[in-house]
Amino acid sequence: MTLPYDPAELTDDDIGEKRATLEMDHEEAIELVREVCAEVGFGIPVEFSPSELLNEKVDADRDPYYVLGACNPAIANRALDVTKSIGGLFPCNMIVWEEEPGKQVVYHVSIMKLAKLSGMVPPDSEEWEAILDETGEMTSEAFEKIEARA
Repeated sequence: MTLPYDPAELTDDDIGEKRATLEMDHEEAIELVREVCAEVGFGIPVEFSPSELLNEKVDADRDPYYVLGACNPAIANRALDVTKSIGGLFPCNMIVWEEEPGKQVVYHVSIMKLAKLSGMVPPDSEEWEAILDETGEMTSEAFEKIEARA
């Protein structure tokens, strides 16, 4: 299969990648992300710690790593109207990992942009472009708030 673009040439904006570094405790960073998500319109229907799971199940010795599954139900509903397969990428994850004690990284990549790049979405969908705009604005606002409180 040949992609219609060179993945090496994709920018952070092309995939909706956002990153912030916080000088705080891991649990404090998780709580901050949880609060900010709620403020900008994302609920957190699922969250878990892959590091705890892997440390327990396969003795991985991983540093703290936490996933908050963010979701805006109204937008998710619209996305499913465009393509049922988007559910395979739900929810929109906000990741918090400990870079070093007292230093946390918050990371996000847009599942909506990845779905478009992968061809899961009709190429000329105006509704999908509206969803991209709306989720992009919400995510940008979330990272602005996260960085302002860091």
